[in-house]
This record gives sequence, C-alpha cells and structure tokens, in this order.
Amino acid sequence: MANLTQQVFNATASTYDADRSRLIPGCDRFYGWAIDLIPVNAKNILELGAGSGLYTQLIRDRFPKANIHLMDFSGSMLALAQNRLGNDPLITYSQADYLTEPFPHQLCAVVSSLSIHHLEDDGKRAIFRKAYSALLPNGVFINAEQVAGPTPELETRYKDLWLEQVRAAGATEQQIIDSLYRQQEDRCATVENQLLWMREAGFADADCWYKENRFAVFSGTRP
Repeated sequence: MANLTQQVFNATASTYDADRSRLIPGCDRFYGWAIDLIPVNAKNILELGAGSGLYTQLIRDRFPKANIHLMDFSGSMLALAQNRLGNDPLITYSQADYLTEPFPHQLCAVVSSLSIHHLEDDGKRAIFRKAYSALLPNGVFINAEQVAGPTPELETRYKDLWLEQVRAAGATEQQIIDSLYRQQEDRCATVENQLLWMREAGFADADCWYKENRFAVFSGTRP
C-alpha cells in the first residue's frame, strides 16, 4: 500500500502548529509526559519525525546543553523546525526517511511525537529495534503517539469522542478537515501490541505512562 505521509505533511505544514493544541485533547499533559520521561542527564537525543520542532523546543527548554538531532522526511516541516529553533549549534537536521536512514549511536534518548503511527506495523517494529540498538545502556526510547482502539467498537468511540473534544476546544471545521486529511495516512496500532513489540526489541520496563482517548505516551529502557 502506498504511503503518502510525506506529501500530506508537506501540504499542511503551514497550519500544523496552529492546529495541534486544539486537536490533541490534554495536549499539555501529553507533551509533559513526553518530556518528563527523558533522563535528567541526557546529553545526546535523537528525535524521529521532528516535524515543526514543537516537541524539540520543549526538549531544548528542559535540556539546554543537550545535543539534539532531528530527522524528518518532510522538507516543509523541517524548515518550520529550523525557523522555530534558530541558529542553535547543538541542534542538527537530517531530511531523511528514518525507517531506512542509519541512526546515530551512543544516544541517551530516542524520542518521537505523533510520527511512528504512520508506519505499517512491520515498520514500527523495525524502528523499535533500531532505537534499541542506537541507545546507550540505560538509554530511553519515548514515543508520544496516536493509538488504535483495542476493538472496532472502541475505535469508533475514540473517533467520535475526539470530534466532540476538539470542537469543544474551539477547533475550526477547517482545522478538523486538515487533521482528517492527515489521518488518511495513519496506521495506528494498539497499546498492547506496541508494548509487546517494544519488549520483543529488548526494552525493559516498557510501559504506557499516559493515555487519553487516542493519545498515549510510551517508554522503554535499554538495560
């Protein structure tokens, strides 16, 4: 099946930041967990699917001396990140497909936000293995993600509740249309499956630390 994620995100890059806070119920808690799970002494961090740099900015604020490497295959999104983060000598950028691009090694953390769910399940499992291999002992993989419901009935309830929540939060119909356009390329997996795949990759203490409706934050540690 063709995956048009790159084209979809290039097409909606200009509105992505303005949309996100209204389209993620519990947005502050979601990103708060994604930051709090990074080791306090992290020095080298790889972010997969960095997009517009919103998550990166939060990382930089918490870890002002860390080296951060951003990887994203959308040039339009990566340009937004560079504009947001400015001329920071400790941040590097790579326009590449992280499914096939080699990762740096000796990393303290591999992190991702709302990106890996665009991969097919085999791709997700491959990324979990690559992240594990790239980490130092006690390094952490963190995935702030959109997940599938464990049953078709719950998947329908997730989608219906999401529409209610984002409209109540003030999302415009155009923002919802743009989000639904991006969701055409979603390949979400359940919490249970993703924790299983993380453990199969070798991660210890794989857990889901936060979940609200379709949004969850996972982490695992390389022993």
